Amino acid sequence: MRLSLLFISLLLLTACVGLAIPPAAPPTFVVAIPISAATSTPAPPTATPPNHLTTQQPTPTPSPTLTATATLTPPGQLGPLSFPPDVNPLTGEVVADPNVLNRRPLAIKISNFPDCVRPQSGLSLADLVFEHYAEGGSTRFTAIFYGHDAPRVGSVRSARLIDLEIPAMYSSLFAFSGASDGVLKRLKEADFKDWIISPEFEPGHHAFYRVPKETLTANCQLLEHTLFTSTDSLWADAAAKGINTRPALTGTVFNAGPQPGGQPANTLSLAYTAAYIRWSYSPEAGRYFRYVGGFSHMDALTDQQLTAANVVVLFAHHQTTDILEDKVGYDPRTGRGGNYSLEIQLWGTGPALVYRDGQVYSTTWLRQDRFGVIGLVDSNGQLFPLKPGPTWFQLVNLDSPLTQPESDSWSLAPSRPTPMP
Repeated sequence: MRLSLLFISLLLLTACVGLAIPPAAPPTFVVAIPISAATSTPAPPTATPPNHLTTQQPTPTPSPTLTATATLTPPGQLGPLSFPPDVNPLTGEVVADPNVLNRRPLAIKISNFPDCVRPQSGLSLADLVFEHYAEGGSTRFTAIFYGHDAPRVGSVRSARLIDLEIPAMYSSLFAFSGASDGVLKRLKEADFKDWIISPEFEPGHHAFYRVPKETLTANCQLLEHTLFTSTDSLWADAAAKGINTRPALTGTVFNAGPQPGGQPANTLSLAYTAAYIRWSYSPEAGRYFRYVGGFSHMDALTDQQLTAANVVVLFAHHQTTDILEDKVGYDPRTGRGGNYSLEIQLWGTGPALVYRDGQVYSTTWLRQDRFGVIGLVDSNGQLFPLKPGPTWFQLVNLDSPLTQPESDSWSLAPSRPTPMP
């Protein structure tokens, strides 16, 4: 199958760059078009990614290159370098009031474990959501708000190493509460530290509040599940500090029209260790609807099921670090056990799958500028357009096996990196 061969080629391309682990922080690149994808590729794991799609060995493809061409802009296309003043550059959607775009995007860390934290508040109003492994098999969200206000967001949880990357990509504010010593140290040294709004930086910050634990489900009344915030209060705080200015949010292409070259994909399942996710496409709504553990994943704020115009799977190397996140199973006598922080190397280039309009497309993701968004390119090196609307990014390890149980159904088993000895 065309998608299978392209996807395996991308995995092989990513696996050929060597086994050395790159530095913890990505190098800085100059943003320009054309952009070469031949350098700064994330280091793959030591094992060759398993092939569950075909027994054929495809010919490795050259590194993708994004080039500016003299071809006409496809009808209905928006971006990547400029957008109409009333179009949200993160979603490609028209906003009722263009003034809402004259602010800085806002990244908020939101819990997804244990099950009792669901339904969360505010996720349906986010422009972008990144779901990633935290540690111990659980997942967590970094949600980017920009075009919509959310009066209640949470529960707000602690940051992870991936949050050294996502806020930088969108030059966003970053709101969180708590972090391990190693992660917090790096956040306090980050090049966007002035854009961070957190009780860790300002104890008792007025933008965060706790709800009575009695208002939460009986098995979810621990203190860490009671913290919430609102986008209004966070943006107001940023404005008071003089940092709520609009950045240049270029690099994404949108087109509402159907795209060629896909394969049927009405469902996508992701079997994270602590959460079984399913995205199901609705032709009537033109969206993928999210389910977790077999139930509709709802938003407690809007009472709506979470949906996405695009579900993008980003394959990136996951490296276990020596930063201890928790002491579950930890033996102080031997120094063994516990859960350690993951470094998800979301820089350079890697394979990606884009699910939109009930189709799946094999692409390559590129990120070569520290403060640049992730670009998605096709096999010809051209930017692949997203459908206007919210996008969910599912981050998985490079060796995560992809299978096709049915002709229009795809399944991923996101692998976990080798734990610390």
